[in-house]
This record gives sequence, C-alpha cells and structure tokens, in this order.
Amino acid sequence: MGFADFYFERQKDFNVRIDAKPKNDLKYIVVIPCYYEFEIIASLESIWNSHRPQSSIEIILVINSSEDSEEKVLSQNTKTYNEVKNWIEHHEDSSLRFFVIKEINLPRKFAGAGLARKIGMDQAVFRFNTLNQDKGIVISLDADATIKENYFTELEKHFNLFPKTNIATIYFEHPTEGLQYDRKVYQAITIYELYLRYYKQAVKYTSFPYSMHTVGSCFAISAMAYAKQGGMNKKQAGEDFYLLHKVFPLGNFYEINTTCVYPSSRISDRVPFGTGPMVKAIINSGEEDFLTYGLDSFLELKRLFALSNDLFQISLEEYNKLLKTLPECITEFLNKNNFDKAIQEINENSSKIETFTKRFFDWFNAFRVLKYLNFAHENYYQKRPLLIEVEKLIELLALKNINIKPNKNLYVYRQVLLEVFRKLERQF
Repeated sequence: MGFADFYFERQKDFNVRIDAKPKNDLKYIVVIPCYYEFEIIASLESIWNSHRPQSSIEIILVINSSEDSEEKVLSQNTKTYNEVKNWIEHHEDSSLRFFVIKEINLPRKFAGAGLARKIGMDQAVFRFNTLNQDKGIVISLDADATIKENYFTELEKHFNLFPKTNIATIYFEHPTEGLQYDRKVYQAITIYELYLRYYKQAVKYTSFPYSMHTVGSCFAISAMAYAKQGGMNKKQAGEDFYLLHKVFPLGNFYEINTTCVYPSSRISDRVPFGTGPMVKAIINSGEEDFLTYGLDSFLELKRLFALSNDLFQISLEEYNKLLKTLPECITEFLNKNNFDKAIQEINENSSKIETFTKRFFDWFNAFRVLKYLNFAHENYYQKRPLLIEVEKLIELLALKNINIKPNKNLYVYRQVLLEVFRKLERQF
C-alpha cells in the first residue's frame, strides 16, 4: 500500500513511463515540461553544476507536443530529445539521475504547460508512492530556467527544518540585462517582474493570507499534498496559479528565499499568457508607462479584511450596518457576489473564529481578489502607471530608507525600484 494509492485510482489515463526503480533515498524529483525548446542544455548544466544534497535527486523531462503541432515543433522536439539523451549519457551519477519522456499527439483540448507538468508530476508522485515516501518533494522547473548552485542544498535545509511543509515557493530573478537578447526584451522583463513584485506586496499589505508568487518554475510541493489536493490541472496556462492556491489553504506553506531560480527573459507565444507573452505584449505596445491596478483599490480591500473578524456570528442587521461603513466599490462587489448568503453559510459552519477566518478566505480567495480588482477598475478606478504606484507602495511600506530619486533613464530607474522589492524578499 502506498500513500497515494487513492490518487492513482482516480487517474484513469495514467501510465508508468519510467521503468528504472527509484533509489531508496530518493527525496527530490524535478519536473521540467519541454515544448519547442532551444535552451534545455543550459538548464540541465545548471542542475548538474549545483551542490548535491544528502538525498538522491531525479530529473524528469517531459518533451511534449499536441496532435495538431506544426512540423517545426515536432522537428525541434525530436532534436531536443536526441540532444538530451546524448547529454544524459555523459551526465549521470549515483545521486542525480535524469529521465526523459516524449509525449506526442496530446489532445488538442488539453495540450499545453498544465498537462505536460501534470504528466511529469504524476510520474514523480508514482515513484515516491512505490517507496511509500509521502515526504518526497516534487519540484517544478522550466526548460529555459537555470538555478543558483545552492538550490538543492537550500531546499534540503528548508525541508529538514520544516518537514511538514506542504508547498514552498522559491525566490526568482529574471535576467534584466545582458547580451543574449535585445535591449527591449530586458526593458520589458524588468517592467513585468516589477509588476509581479508590486502585485504580491500590495496584496500582502491588505492582510490577505496567501500573498505568494505563483511562478511555474519556482515551487516545490510535497508528494502527499499534491495527491491530497487532486494533483496538477490540465490548464494550458496559469496551471501554477491554480495548483498553488489549491494547496495554500492546507497551511504549512513557505517561501524559500535563500537561493534563486533564473527564469528566462525571452519573448514567447507558446502559452496564451504568462511571462513570454507579457514580454512580447509590453514590447509591442510601445507604451512607456505600463498600467497596473491602482494602490487605492488594494487599500479599500484592506479595510474589508481588517473587519473580517467582526463578521463572525454577525446578525443580518449588524451586517447591513457594517456594510454601510465600507467604500461603495467594496459594497457593490460584495452585493454582486451574494456575500450576505456566503457569510451566513460560513457562520453556520464555524463554531470558532479560526474556522471562520479560514472559511472566509476560502471564499475570498486569490481568484476573487483578482476578480475584485478587475471589477474595481472597470467601474470605479482607472489603471495607473506602474512606476507611480510602485513609488506609493514603497513609501507606504517604509522601504525608502534611502532617497530614491527619479532617473530620466526609465530603464535604470525601474531596475532601482525592482531591486528594492528584490531586497525585501531575498535572504542571500
């Protein structure tokens, strides 16, 4: 009997794709989806050159294509497969093993990052299941990402210190300068990463409990938590966001900020949305000012969350009174989403404030936060230039312990502001 038998009983399409038996001390399995990829060897080399933890590691590459993929994709995938197989022959030792799976003709409806990641992660959990290793760690990485040398040893330190961890996000930095790409690409990725960090810190300021980055190449999940929450979804993009926010409510989630993943800064249209498409869109827009959700909309949300405890066992009359103290934008959003009925149901199923709070944020989850922000900016606010909102947030968080003066060179100034947020999050 394995800890994840219940999970695989429901996975009717699952097939074992790796014949080699896992080593008894296997603790970490890295899953890397690979589609129309030209830079996979650089990723593998960074893994090979990393410091080894005490336990064994496996790397599972899932080279995938759809039933309607173009010939150029199929050709490149075949080339990548052969290159990887050749590389593996010269780069394997007793503690670090590489496996490559080639998945072709995936259903058009589901083919994409989500399904490819699910195929690899299911294989990983199955291998842990054969060992009944419920504390095995499944790590998500991308084919165009590289890692800092202390990546595995820092993950090992974390999971040794916090063995009950269900999921952890891993600190990242996109390359924002260099010679590999055009200068416009580095300008665009600086804007995008600045937006990601602004959004995370602004949501965190509202006291939302699950303010975490959700980057597909930057998280590690316990095999048990993965199985318990139903595994990876098949979404063609945003699969990371959905999985992480499905696991966060379990508790025991952390940020590992003592190492670093370096996701690629390149343009890409392989997925409908995400880093690559955003870089492309920012370049094509030609806008100097990238627009984002205004900080005022987050401050209004903070007012609601500050009153969340007052909603515990609240009467309808008291609820209506409290509603009148909130901004009109929040009130209208709650009414449109039948919050009165939701809060009644939450209270009926909550005898303790701790249970109520968890159920409250199960309802007002990350998806609803985003839904609120979109509603607010469609009806009450206009999106604002990113730099202006970032400056406001830095001042609000009292991060401006040095005088950051605007620079006529916007590229340089954005990098300065980005470094403020990076410094806030990292610990190395």
